[in-house]
Amino acid sequence: MLEVKELTTKYITRFGEGVYAVDHVSLKVEEGKSLGIAGESGCGKSTLALSLMGYYFAPLHYTSGEIIIDGRNITGMNSDDVRKSILGTEIAYIPQAAMNALNPTQKVISFVNDVIQAHHPEITKKEIYDLAKERFEILGLPAEVLQKYPVELSGGMKQRTVIATSVILFPKVLIADEPSSALDVTSQKMVIKMLRDLMAGGYVKSMIFITHELPLLYNVTDDIMVMYAGQIVEKGTAQEVVFDPLNPYSKGLMGSIIVPEAGLRGKKLAAIPGVPPNLKKPPAGCRFAERCKYVRPECTAFAVRMQELENGRAYRCILPQEELRRLYQNA
Repeated sequence: MLEVKELTTKYITRFGEGVYAVDHVSLKVEEGKSLGIAGESGCGKSTLALSLMGYYFAPLHYTSGEIIIDGRNITGMNSDDVRKSILGTEIAYIPQAAMNALNPTQKVISFVNDVIQAHHPEITKKEIYDLAKERFEILGLPAEVLQKYPVELSGGMKQRTVIATSVILFPKVLIADEPSSALDVTSQKMVIKMLRDLMAGGYVKSMIFITHELPLLYNVTDDIMVMYAGQIVEKGTAQEVVFDPLNPYSKGLMGSIIVPEAGLRGKKLAAIPGVPPNLKKPPAGCRFAERCKYVRPECTAFAVRMQELENGRAYRCILPQEELRRLYQNA
């Protein structure tokens, strides 16, 4: 459903410096599957989400690579064409801090009008209301929400309203950028259930879920990719990445989070020392080398490529998987 080949995008600062927040990223999401993307703040997750839509605003600029949605290559398309024929129908985006994405001076039905009329200008307002009422109710939202202002809704209701509006045209790919952040536990549960129902009901054909929390992805997505300093450092099934991480950063990320899952809870938390590299001038070798306790001299000498394993699993490290598992066991 979505295939990305060697995508590279960068921010250009006011001094003309390039910050490569997404560096040669490749991924695939099959129809009916969900992909989770995890990593610490600043690793490039949200920039990747924005880049996948093929709709760029300065200071973010496309550099190279391909984005293919359901066999259609949207790379290099005119921004107006992307907005009219891609966004909302082929691919939809739930922004980070979605609760603040609604204009407080307009009713919810106004946002729905904007989305639908951008693609179907011939539809009347009554037809839009009837369609919105039907689809909001399918997603568990009462029809009266359409006539309310954002200030009249709770945080969880705002979040679910943004989700419902984003998928009103049943896009093929849905990108959810930390949709459960800043919500209480009850609201988080409702948002996660809504996203699961969207997939189960076929209202979206595939989903990318972005968050800091690997354990959350384990309960939501089929596969997980871990990002660090603009690069993918590991990918595999949710079971593999959470319970058997190979890349030292992935291992450290799991060790720094409280995990309730059996077999992981009770383990001592361990912080990852140091800070990520400056992406204006990334290191020539492994970008995690300065923070890695298993670093070798050759790690800083040359760029480290992904090691491809069976069944689509891969990780970025010079050490073989058997040695990494032995090191983790003895740590």
